[in-house]
Amino acid sequence: MASLIADAIVCAVRAHGEHGAILRALTHEAGLVAGYVRGGRSRRLRPVLVPGNLVALELRARSEEQLGGATVELQTSRAPLLAEPLAAAAIDWVTSLTAATLPEGQPYPALYAVLAAVLEAIGVAPSARQWALALGRYELLLLAELGFGLDLGECVATGVREDLAFVSPKSGRAVSAAAAAGYEKRLLRLPPFLRHDHADAAESEPTMTDVLDFLTITGHFIDRDLLDGRNRDLAGVRQRLIDRLKRAVA
Repeated sequence: MASLIADAIVCAVRAHGEHGAILRALTHEAGLVAGYVRGGRSRRLRPVLVPGNLVALELRARSEEQLGGATVELQTSRAPLLAEPLAAAAIDWVTSLTAATLPEGQPYPALYAVLAAVLEAIGVAPSARQWALALGRYELLLLAELGFGLDLGECVATGVREDLAFVSPKSGRAVSAAAAAGYEKRLLRLPPFLRHDHADAAESEPTMTDVLDFLTITGHFIDRDLLDGRNRDLAGVRQRLIDRLKRAVA
């Protein structure tokens, strides 16, 4: 009998039967896992099975091919954040994206660590800019882990590493200001903090405009490379988040 005991981040919950629920959660050891939670729709377990929550998960199955039975115990609740529309939109997006795009049973320890950090930042960061930056970095890492990483180290046209100012929406590679001349409107702006030649990139505080440009880059490639017919509706979930971010800083 296959079994797993681990801390897990709740990513998606779907009703199953009259009282149960199917849980999809991200673990450090086993990546994304799924399990049936008996009584998952009960008054006791509904507050536990909230996307973004950290739970102690025990998963047991007779074989790796069979959907296992899961029991959960709450470790950290994000439920209070769901009363805040902006925070709720961010948690909805980042957990839904994780559940929809990661293959089950493959470990992604870096993604687990960064997702946990994003969720923590949503709760404690003094401004949306800070957790939105963390969210963008999670999206960038997710793209890379799934084989769609961006190359922002040198200009795709000339090979230079200086004066990088844009990203090609086709290749996902950086473009220098000189090489982009006349084509700027067709390219995605590369924020200064992502430029390898930016002297103060590690120390500088990105503006909200920079962060939104960053999210425009990651959003373009997530939409193109990760969202298909089965999870196409996630594009709307992300757009609601972006719209709320823009209103929050307007």
